[in-house]
Amino acid sequence: MTAPLIDPFQRAISYLRVSVTDRCDFRCVYCMSENMTFLPKKELLTLEELDRMCSTFVRMGVEKLRITGGEPLVRKGIMTFFNAMTRHLDSGDLKELTLTTNGSQLERFADDLYAAGVRRVNISLDTLDEKKFADITRWGRLPQVIRGIDAAQRAGLRVKINTVALKGFNENELFALVDWCKSRDMDLTFIEVMPMGDIGNEDRLDQYWKLSDLRKDLAQRYTLTELSERTGGPARYVRLEETGQKIGFITPLTHNFCESCNRVRLTCTGELYLCLGQEDMADLRAPLRNNPGDDAPLEAAIRQAITLKPEGHDFDYSRQTVDGRVSRHMSHTGG
Repeated sequence: MTAPLIDPFQRAISYLRVSVTDRCDFRCVYCMSENMTFLPKKELLTLEELDRMCSTFVRMGVEKLRITGGEPLVRKGIMTFFNAMTRHLDSGDLKELTLTTNGSQLERFADDLYAAGVRRVNISLDTLDEKKFADITRWGRLPQVIRGIDAAQRAGLRVKINTVALKGFNENELFALVDWCKSRDMDLTFIEVMPMGDIGNEDRLDQYWKLSDLRKDLAQRYTLTELSERTGGPARYVRLEETGQKIGFITPLTHNFCESCNRVRLTCTGELYLCLGQEDMADLRAPLRNNPGDDAPLEAAIRQAITLKPEGHDFDYSRQTVDGRVSRHMSHTGG
């Protein structure tokens, strides 16, 4: 039997986040520069290589796959990959196949995703104001995303909204977002903005809204009860007693959540990042491509990489500088 993947701090690695493309049809101001240079196609793993890579991880004990990007649904032929992963759900080796998306393509793909075995999607949405949405995404249009959410819910997908907390941008929409998610029976998670990549003229210190402050604002209107549940990711959850809805908080800056980290991240070029907030990575593309008929070298490379997983990241804004910054964009790692 294949031994489980255990890191140096005795954490079992059961969750793989896979970026299938660095491209996106939005240019969110906290994520990308407006004029991005994307990777040449030959550097990207093919859909067949992504299948082989993910299947190897599943064979080694990964039970949850989250597909990310860029925007994963702009990858040409992406449903071929989702449909290939269905066999691992059918066998029971894979417990969950899901994705994080900006919602722009869900109107086209929601039914196909459900048919492939996807049951939950995370949709990134930072404002309900159409003009502000166009401003922060640069290229996005809110009505298109709302139609995508409608399609996802009609298809039977459970939707969670991910909102990046941005000072001076969506502070005044806190309760509107909560009420809107309640009206549509969607969970909501707030995320602190992370110092990743050069985003041009934007200043992350100006963007940074501490989630501890956001929670205090929520507590002025609602009774917050801590929940013990986990979904395999870094979020911590509360229940709003007055409405019964679940609100999540991902706080890489005000609370280091690394003690229970069970995940690693694979880029669309086959780089395995052991931590979102560190630069250390392992190249898995070479052992994959150099050994087309033999997965043993790839398995050995994965095991060796897991031995290098750090205890945690060190993002820090407390000294009015962006310490712990990493040079790659979020779209490169896949969130």
